[in-house]
Amino acid sequence: MSGSTTQRMATSEQPHATPSGNMGQKIAYAFGNLGQAAFYNTMSTFFITFVTTALFIDVDKTLAKRLIAVITGLIVVIRIAEIFLDPLLGNLVDNTNTRWGRFRPWQFIGGIVPGILLIMVFTGLFGLVDVNTGVFMVLFVIVFILLDVIYSLRDISYWGMIPAISSDSHERSTYTALGAFTGSIGYNGVTVIVVPVVSWFTWKFTGQWEQGRTGWAAFAIIIAVLGLLTAWSVAFGTRENQGELRAKAEANGNPIDAFKAIAQNDQLLWVALSYLLYSVANVATTGVLFYQFKYVLGAPDSFSIAGVIPVITGLVTTPLYPVLNRRIPRRWLYTAGMALMIAGYTLFIIAPMNLPVVIVALVLFYLPAQTIQMTAILSMTDSIEYGQLKTGKRNEAVTLSVRPMLDKIAGALSNGIVGFVVVAAGMVGNATAADMTAANIRTFKTCAYYLPLAGIVASLVVFLLAVKIDENMHDHIVEQLEERLASEETNKQ
Repeated sequence: MSGSTTQRMATSEQPHATPSGNMGQKIAYAFGNLGQAAFYNTMSTFFITFVTTALFIDVDKTLAKRLIAVITGLIVVIRIAEIFLDPLLGNLVDNTNTRWGRFRPWQFIGGIVPGILLIMVFTGLFGLVDVNTGVFMVLFVIVFILLDVIYSLRDISYWGMIPAISSDSHERSTYTALGAFTGSIGYNGVTVIVVPVVSWFTWKFTGQWEQGRTGWAAFAIIIAVLGLLTAWSVAFGTRENQGELRAKAEANGNPIDAFKAIAQNDQLLWVALSYLLYSVANVATTGVLFYQFKYVLGAPDSFSIAGVIPVITGLVTTPLYPVLNRRIPRRWLYTAGMALMIAGYTLFIIAPMNLPVVIVALVLFYLPAQTIQMTAILSMTDSIEYGQLKTGKRNEAVTLSVRPMLDKIAGALSNGIVGFVVVAAGMVGNATAADMTAANIRTFKTCAYYLPLAGIVASLVVFLLAVKIDENMHDHIVEQLEERLASEETNKQ
């Protein structure tokens, strides 16, 4: 880092210089996830679109198909590998010890490096794909793995920072809600702008109104710059609270200890199981909604409704979460959210061919999504002190690496689920809604609604019966930790 950068970060890292509730810090933290979520959607959704439609446009078609298959296979392998990699990356973050803190250096690095790598992959490694495809594929594998790993470090350090900012459970809910709010804007905003932006820049450079490679390159530059600005907003605009719970925790240990920390934290594991059941059910349904509109309703042009509804519901419910959580315990917010989802699934099952009913079902399905996810994140966050009380070690990033790990598991399963459903229900090739038989619809409903509904119910049962960590329990744990640390300090004297 440059000398001026070092000085700026060092001067802002004065423990307790300002309260953790500082509004400027909250804005800086919230702004961080705007670019991070936009970056994630670009990589998880539109990178494949770029690869299949523009990257190999000047390559022989037969060879292009093989290269596309290799790249898509690579992405699946990397996603599976990350299931085991994320806790190790969390351990790396937890063992980071600098004058700027534990998390902020990774926000600084995660702002600039992934942006450069993103531009490289969206330009075909600056045109190398047209010169030598063999060399391109070797270098592409290296660049993409680096991109994915360093982005994961940014993601893990971003959410892992919350317990370092505040030990108060309610204040943590505010930071989580702010991050989720801007994340919803960033993630869904990319979906809104991607086609117009890519088309306009393609027209500007080539005179053709289409989604060409030059347009995708310009789009990647915009996302990279946004990612840089928002990550550095966190790096320079926040500070970590060096309280006793953090300062006097035992060393976090080696990478093996990262997996031990997860295995020894039973409350983290129960929350993780509940969230995994929810997440798999959620992606199993959202992944096949297009087929619901095209093959069941026979109205593919209305599919945009399924994109607009989550944008609106997310913008409405996310800011309300910390307000509601001040009055309503998280356990009951989670339960109410699951009840709404169950009602939505019931409508999907009862009237899958009625568009107005399906729209109501979508509203009920998406309305509690942010509430459920934020409750899971906060429960995992509060389990950090629970684990510290049990083991003496404070694994912040390792603990919160579990959530993105579970999302990746669900995402990997989603690809297989969607493929199985559409083939089993005959929704392939030139088939239309008119070709769907009653048996096809039953198969689709079973996979898209009945089985996910069972997953939602199971998630709720696990949460209510096994997850004990809540606001009151967390407050008690913090008190116990403070008493223990004070007693240890007295004994040393």
